Amino acid sequence: MNVRLLLTLAALLVLVTGCATFPDEGPRDWRPQAEGEGELGGPPQIAPPEPPPSTRPAPGPQQQQQPPPAGPCEDPDPQVVAACLGPVGAVAVLPPGDQALVAERRTGRVLQVRRGADPVEIARVPVDPATGINGLVLSPGYAEDRLVYVLAGTPEGGQVLRIAPGEPPKPVLTGLPNSAGGGLAVDDAHLVVATGAGEGPLAGAVLRIDTLGRPAPGNPDPASPVLARGLTDPGGVCIDPAADTTWVTDRAPTRDVLYRVGAGTLGAPAWTWPERPGVAGCTVLPGTLVVAQSGAEALYLLTPGRDGAFTGDPKPVLEEIYGAVGEVTRAPDGLLWLGTVNRDGTAPGRTDDRVVRIQPPTGGGESAI
Repeated sequence: MNVRLLLTLAALLVLVTGCATFPDEGPRDWRPQAEGEGELGGPPQIAPPEPPPSTRPAPGPQQQQQPPPAGPCEDPDPQVVAACLGPVGAVAVLPPGDQALVAERRTGRVLQVRRGADPVEIARVPVDPATGINGLVLSPGYAEDRLVYVLAGTPEGGQVLRIAPGEPPKPVLTGLPNSAGGGLAVDDAHLVVATGAGEGPLAGAVLRIDTLGRPAPGNPDPASPVLARGLTDPGGVCIDPAADTTWVTDRAPTRDVLYRVGAGTLGAPAWTWPERPGVAGCTVLPGTLVVAQSGAEALYLLTPGRDGAFTGDPKPVLEEIYGAVGEVTRAPDGLLWLGTVNRDGTAPGRTDDRVVRIQPPTGGGESAI
C-alpha cells in the first residue's frame, strides 16, 4: 500500500512540473554585465546594440537604393585604401604616410586604415548624427604625445575633443554651434577651428586655440579664441606654412567662397564660385591650393600669386572619378588622401564611401602643379 502511494505521488509530481509555468518569477532576459561596463568606465563598445524597432530611424534613400555589399568589402581600384565606410568627415595621415586615421561623420567612429588591412576602430566620439565629425588632426606634438583632436557636433553641442590612447574623448573647447559645417587644422603649435553660423560668441568664426582650449597668442583679443568672424557654412580650413597663410572654404548663402584669413577679419573672398559647386575640404601643395568640391565631384587646383591673388582660373581634376569628395589632405610623403561623401547623396557606389591615396594631379597650363 505504501509503495503504491509513493509511486502515485511521484507521477503527480512529474506531471505538475512538466506543465506548470511561472510568469512572474524573475526576468527572462537577464544577462551578466560585462566587466568594466557602465557609466564610469570600461572600453568603448565596438558594436553598440541597435535601438528598438519603434525608435530606429528610417533609412535614407541612399541606404535603400544601395546597401553595403555583403561579405568582405573589396574595391578593384588600387588607389582605394578603405571602402564601405560611412560618409568620411575627416582624414589625418599618420607618418610616414602609408596609414591614416579616418572619421566617419555620422557614426563618430575613428578608424585606423591602411591598404590591404581591415580598418581598426581606435575611438568613438558621441555625435549628433545630423552634424557629426567635421575635423580630425594630429597633435602638433604627436610624435611624443600620440594625441588626436576632433571637431564634432555632439548631443551637448559643438566641441573640440582630445583623444588619447586608451581613453575616451575629452572636450577641450565647448560652446561651439552644433552646425553641419566646420573645419580643423594645425597652425604651428595651435589648433585652427572654423565654425558655422549659429548662436553664441564662437559661431561663424575662425578660432585659434592651444591644445588645452585656451586662446592662442596673437589673436586680436588676447582673452578670446576668435581670430576672425564672418563664416556661414565652412567646408574646410587648411594652412600654408611656407606662406604663413590660413585658407577657409565657405558655402555662403548665394555663392561658394574661399577666404584668405587675416587677424580680425576675413576680408573680401580670394575666390568665388557663383554656381555653388559645394566647396569642402582643402589642402596646400607647393605653389598650389587644392579645394575639394562635393557637388562638382572634383578637385580644383588654384595657384596663389605673391600678392594673394590667383594666377589663372581654377583647374578641375579627377572629375567624376570618385564622386563627391568631401576631404582632401596632404600626407608627409607628398601624396594626397581623399575621403568621399557619396552616401550623403542618393546614388552611392557599391563600395562607398571610400578613402583614396593618390599622386598629386599634374598637367600643363598656367594653373597646373
